[in-house]
Amino acid sequence: MSRFIRNSGFYLILFLVVVGIVQFLNSGNETTVTPSYSELRQQLKADNIKEMTGKFDGYAYLVTGNYKEKVGDDKTTNFSAYIPADDNVLKEITDLSEQNGFELTWKKMQGESIWLTFLTSIIPLAIMFILFFFLFNQAQGGGGKVMNFGKSRARLYNEEKKKVTFEDVAGADEEKQELVEVVEFLKDPRKFSAVGARIPKGVLLVGPPGTGKTLLARAVAGEAGVPFFSISGSDFVEMFVGVGASRVRDLFENAKKNAPCIIFIDEIDAVGRQRGAGLGGGHDEREQTLNQLLVEMDGFGGNEGIIIVAATNRADILDPALLRPGRFDRQITVDRPDVKGREAVLKVHARNKPLTKDVRLDVIAKRTTGFTGADLENLLNEAALLAARRNRKDISMREVDEAIDRVIVGTEKRSRVISDREKRIVAFHEAGHTIVGYFLEHADMVHKVTIIPRGRAGGYVIMLPKEDRMLVTKQELLDKVTGLLGGRVAEELFIGEIGTGAYSDFQQATSIVRSMIVEYGMSEKLGPMQFGTTQGQVFLGRDIGHEQNYSDQIAYEIDQEMQRFISESYERCKQLLTEHADEVRLIAETLLEVETLELDQIKQLIETGKLSDADSGQGSGGSSESGQPIVDNIGDVRVRIQGKSEDAAPAIPGGDIPNEVPGSSANDTTQDPDAHAPQLPPDEEDPKDR
Repeated sequence: MSRFIRNSGFYLILFLVVVGIVQFLNSGNETTVTPSYSELRQQLKADNIKEMTGKFDGYAYLVTGNYKEKVGDDKTTNFSAYIPADDNVLKEITDLSEQNGFELTWKKMQGESIWLTFLTSIIPLAIMFILFFFLFNQAQGGGGKVMNFGKSRARLYNEEKKKVTFEDVAGADEEKQELVEVVEFLKDPRKFSAVGARIPKGVLLVGPPGTGKTLLARAVAGEAGVPFFSISGSDFVEMFVGVGASRVRDLFENAKKNAPCIIFIDEIDAVGRQRGAGLGGGHDEREQTLNQLLVEMDGFGGNEGIIIVAATNRADILDPALLRPGRFDRQITVDRPDVKGREAVLKVHARNKPLTKDVRLDVIAKRTTGFTGADLENLLNEAALLAARRNRKDISMREVDEAIDRVIVGTEKRSRVISDREKRIVAFHEAGHTIVGYFLEHADMVHKVTIIPRGRAGGYVIMLPKEDRMLVTKQELLDKVTGLLGGRVAEELFIGEIGTGAYSDFQQATSIVRSMIVEYGMSEKLGPMQFGTTQGQVFLGRDIGHEQNYSDQIAYEIDQEMQRFISESYERCKQLLTEHADEVRLIAETLLEVETLELDQIKQLIETGKLSDADSGQGSGGSSESGQPIVDNIGDVRVRIQGKSEDAAPAIPGGDIPNEVPGSSANDTTQDPDAHAPQLPPDEEDPKDR
């Protein structure tokens, strides 16, 4: 209720209600007229008034009554008239009343009438004042007093709350060391000044979402022992021009009073986007805020003892003036953790979770390549929820395995009704992927295949790299493309008709082939050249626009080369599956019986042609102990391919809806370049991953 009362809409409704009440109170007087004394006297002389009452409040006379509008007409009109406070006038009115056959009676006017008149006049004005006061106050974002909208909204870190230290940050040892220097300088600046060192004025934390940038900043706040101001980039800009610049000035004024201190600006890209993008004019509020921020960080005024820490996952769109030395001297890339880092992160998040002895965090770390710290925390939380759902008091590896599948693919849909025909298509599709991955030299090893619906997927294959790779060769990429085509080829060869299940396979295979030709120079015909650029306008996100810096003839040749690469891989896949047709049928028929196959079971089937009694009829939800999952979801197909070794982004399959327009899926995650990008060398990372 209190939240509703604070809402400005409540005061607007209250105002309208009061106005309605006042109108209602006055509605009875809508037919009342106020004749002058002369008009009143004429009505008395015309014998139109048969009853009249007088009131006296000690200062004025008020007579009320009614008179006939026309002679012989029963319709009357109410009147209320003031008469002069004169004895002669009073005697005349009294005599005229007696001539009309009634006696004018006088009553003392009650004081309530005057007060009622006063209140009905003043209450609407008072409510209007209160209404506009709260509306104006809330227009400043609830900042308290009306004129405080230009004040900074930075919050001072409260050490009494749950304190985060560097011990709570795992998997980012190098990043922590960089920030430890900042904390040490604030605690003991003589150590650095003795060798002529100057601590960086600003530290920019850059990295994908969920890697722990804000957590690192909170750890700095917990370790620094100095005032720590935190604010979001969006907190600077308001509806009034000049408010952002005013808040920046106020923030640094408060910081100077509390120096030495640290200022943390989260999501600085909200205010630090590159200027001159053509959005707005010189009065643009965001640009004014950025200009003031640049001046405060490194202007004529000194900011000794103030260190600025900022975080963003879009460093590519920040203004160059913001990134130069003297403002942000140091950029720290907070990337996805490697296998050791993931194990350390899992240990941190498993502190308060009862795990059984069969749960090995090192094995989980190897299965979750590409997961961020937030992904790993969510993984263990999902496992804990599953354990609670099953009324367990601890978390076993079964719950962890199930949680991995839930995070990558989605929830299991055993209740989904699938016809035998569709199930057979799914089984052969997944068998095609399985056999290609098993027999191709450079393909990722198949770890798990299932036709159990999960999420929006009718089935999926999890494939793991045979070893960690920093670089990827042309042949490895071609093998990957061949593996992606395995599902469609199997449908064509063994079902005799093709469906929509391979939509995402084709989408990612086409993306890989285009990257091979236009980015990596892997086409013999076009040579070692790069075509096109993704440098676009800032208001397009900079990396959305694609500039064609080559001729139409080159564009035609690129299309021809892409078609050749795809066709050759398709024929190669068809030849491989034809040679191993028996294995494809065996895998597919077994999937129709047991629904899920693990790596050991797949090997056993291919080598012996049958499953052992212990394995027959059961499918584990486990995962291999090493490598990165590559998930192909058929039915609603979504393929997860190998990304940048340990730095690859996890592709979370969203699935496609058959018979929909490609790309129209509400959860289509393949629009994210990282979801299907080929493996990149460390020195060729996408700029947004730096």
